[in-house]
Amino acid sequence: MPRPFQRPRLRSTAALFTTMSALAATSLITGPSAAEPFSAEPCALTRTQAHHSEGLDTWNTAYPRPARALDAVMVFLSFPDATPRTTPDELAADHFPATSRFFEQASYGKFTLRPHPLRQWIRMPQPSTAYAIQRDWSASRRAAYLRDALTAVDGLVDFSRYDVVYFVADPDAPGVDSDATKVVNLDVPLRADGADIRRVVTVFERHPPDRLVLAHETGHVFDLPDLYHRPVDGKGDWDTFVGDWDLMGSQFGLSPDLFAWHKWKLGWLESRQVACVRGSTRLTLEPLGAGAGAGAGTAGAASFGLGRGTKLAVVRTGPDSALGFEARGAVGNDTATCREGVLVYRVNAGSPSGGGPVQVLDAHPRTEACWETSVYPPLADAPVALGESFTVPGTGVRVDVEGRTASGQWTVRIATR
Repeated sequence: MPRPFQRPRLRSTAALFTTMSALAATSLITGPSAAEPFSAEPCALTRTQAHHSEGLDTWNTAYPRPARALDAVMVFLSFPDATPRTTPDELAADHFPATSRFFEQASYGKFTLRPHPLRQWIRMPQPSTAYAIQRDWSASRRAAYLRDALTAVDGLVDFSRYDVVYFVADPDAPGVDSDATKVVNLDVPLRADGADIRRVVTVFERHPPDRLVLAHETGHVFDLPDLYHRPVDGKGDWDTFVGDWDLMGSQFGLSPDLFAWHKWKLGWLESRQVACVRGSTRLTLEPLGAGAGAGAGTAGAASFGLGRGTKLAVVRTGPDSALGFEARGAVGNDTATCREGVLVYRVNAGSPSGGGPVQVLDAHPRTEACWETSVYPPLADAPVALGESFTVPGTGVRVDVEGRTASGQWTVRIATR
C-alpha cells in the first residue's frame, strides 16, 4: 500500500512552473474524452457533452472509476500568517474513516477509498490572505495557490502512486473560506512524477467539518454532478431538485445514499439489477441500502453478501431522458431517512452539473415532513408509500406500490402508455 515518503526530487522547480503557467486559462472538462463501453441496456442513456453527464452507456476515462480500491493522498497546507491549532492527524480523522465508510456502504463493498495523509504541515510561501480564497475563486489566484502547493510538496509525495489528491488548508488561517471547498478540474492536466493530475480537491473546511463534505467532493472526482439548485440571484432554496435524497444534492441530507442511477453509472449495480420497463410490469424492488453491510473494516466482503436484487426500474422517456424508480428505506447510508417508499425521479443526460440533471418527483406535493431535520421538507415525503399510486405528470407513467415482503422488499407495478 503506497504512502507518502521522503525521496529525491522527481521534477525540477523550473519544469513545475512551466507546467503551471497555463493553469490560469484552465476550464472545466466538458467533453466526453475517451470512452469505454459500459452498458448495452436499452435504458442506459447516452453520455453527452454536458459536464458530468448522467449518460452511462460509456465511462469517461478522464475520471478514475471507483469499481476497485483507489488511493488518495492528503497534503496539509499551513501559512506564514497563522499557527495551526490542529494537527494533520486530527484533520485526517475529520474525514476518515467516515468518507471511506460511506463509499464502501454505497458500493456494497465493491469500492474502497484508501487515504494516505502526509502527517505533517507543509508551509505555503504566501500568507493565506494573499490567495483571496472564496467560493467563486478567480482563475489566477487559484492557479497561484495550486502552483505554490505543488512546489512546496515537491519531493515529499510521489503523485504517480495516487488516484485522488486532497489539498487540505489550515482551517484557522485568516484567509481560509470554508465555502471554497471544491474540486478544481483542469482542462490541461498537470504533469508530476510521470503522472497526469487532472483534478485536485481543495479542502478549506472548518474543524470539525460539514457532514460528508469530502464524500460529496470526491463524488465529482468520479464524474458525478452537483444535484443542487444554485439560485441565480443568491436568494431562494438550494435543495429544490432532489432534497435529502442524494449526497450530490446535499451532504446534510437525511437520505444521502447515492441514487441507484449513480450506482449503475459507477459500476456498483449489475445489469440484472436494473429493470428496463416497457408496457406494464410488476416487479420487486430491493431497498437501495440493503446489502450495504455494517461498514468498512467489519466483516470484509462477507458483510456485503446481500443486496443482489433489483435496485432500479427505468422507463425511457426520450433520447436523453428517463424516469428512475427505486425503493428507499432506513438502511445503509439512509438510516435517518424521513419517509420510506418508492422514490421517483427524472434523469436528463443533456443537463450539466448544477442544471438539474436529476429531479425528484413529489408524490405528495401538498404536504411536507421532517421540518426540524430535512434540508428541504417539501421533498422529504416524496416517495410513494405502501398502498399508494402515483402518475408522473405529463407522461402517463403510473406506479402502484402494492405490497412489501417480510424481508423488506417492495412489490410495485409500473405501467406506461
